[in-house]
Amino acid sequence: MDLVHGFAEAFAGIHVPADRPPCCRYGQPTMLSDEGDREMSVRRMGDRAMTVFGKADMTRRAVLGGVAALAFAAVAGGTLPALAEGKLKVAGIYTVPIEQQWVSRIHVALKAAADRGEIEYVWAESVANTDYERVMRQYAEAGQQLVFGEVFGVERAARAVAKDYPKTAFVMGSSFKPQEPNFSVFDNYIQEPAYLSGMVAGGMTKSNVIGMVGGYPIPEVNRLMNAFMEGAKEVNPQVKFSVSFIGSWFDPPKAKEAAFAMIDRGADVMYAERFGVSDAAKERKVLAIGNVIDTQPQYPDTVVASALWHMEPSVERAIAAVKAGGYKAEDYGPYSMMAHKGSSLAPLGTFEAKVPDAIKAKVKEREQQIRDGKFTVKVNDAEPKSTM
Repeated sequence: MDLVHGFAEAFAGIHVPADRPPCCRYGQPTMLSDEGDREMSVRRMGDRAMTVFGKADMTRRAVLGGVAALAFAAVAGGTLPALAEGKLKVAGIYTVPIEQQWVSRIHVALKAAADRGEIEYVWAESVANTDYERVMRQYAEAGQQLVFGEVFGVERAARAVAKDYPKTAFVMGSSFKPQEPNFSVFDNYIQEPAYLSGMVAGGMTKSNVIGMVGGYPIPEVNRLMNAFMEGAKEVNPQVKFSVSFIGSWFDPPKAKEAAFAMIDRGADVMYAERFGVSDAAKERKVLAIGNVIDTQPQYPDTVVASALWHMEPSVERAIAAVKAGGYKAEDYGPYSMMAHKGSSLAPLGTFEAKVPDAIKAKVKEREQQIRDGKFTVKVNDAEPKSTM
């Protein structure tokens, strides 16, 4: 896998990576406040790497620095104007590598749209919080019509940029509300399949101890872990949990060590909210539950089930809105839920015959109740605690 790294201050001479394989937040958004902004600012601590630029169309190289901004008609009625025929110019800005499971869901959905010929897609990965505003401005100046990203650590700066470019559509991962006229928000509200995966875990543990390793104890992580715990307790009231956070979004060795410690204390099922946990489970021959993406193909004897996030409904909605001239600031969070096919429980695959039939029946029944609106998974953003 060949990748050329770029350190340029501007986008002059975008570096094009070779094709890379793909390698995760909905509740009640709150208004942005000084206190909230300070909280967000610490969410990406420790994740400071070089900025890498890429382009989905591997047959061309683009020089974005100095490209004139696309001319738009005046904004009317709170929506952006319809576009002329042609590929929509879309950019992604990510604070971590695109292999990281959360941002990979955005990248994969946008890459698929590019492969279908719907959009022209460029991206920047491993963008430090201190550089995020600059990269947003460069993409807007370069004529990108739709920009996706995640701004949990740079809320104020990102929203200021959106105000300066009202004719550019922004769709950003955020814990807060949309900002008129052009700043939409989303989050991975996959608490429903997280609950179902917890039911599977509760039915598979023999020691009645489940280990859980997360990145940061923030709402986007907490709600999934809490839903998972509730699902496990539904089928196994005796289960106990060991919970820890590694203080990083992407540090597989640290997550692995945290998992080892839990396994040493008796955990025989691990909730892999971060990369590295499944590696520890595999080495110690215990089970794991995946998060956001399905890693069972890489760990066929370890990963039993996974709560999957699908960004395609959100991406397709945004692309269609911009093309039609109906784009406006809105909360895309609900489109990550099962009702909109924005999330699901992965097939049991290699564990189909290993999960007890009684557990599979309960999971299937609960899943159908969720889809029918007869069962609601509680959104609990409080920090989960160990119970042992």
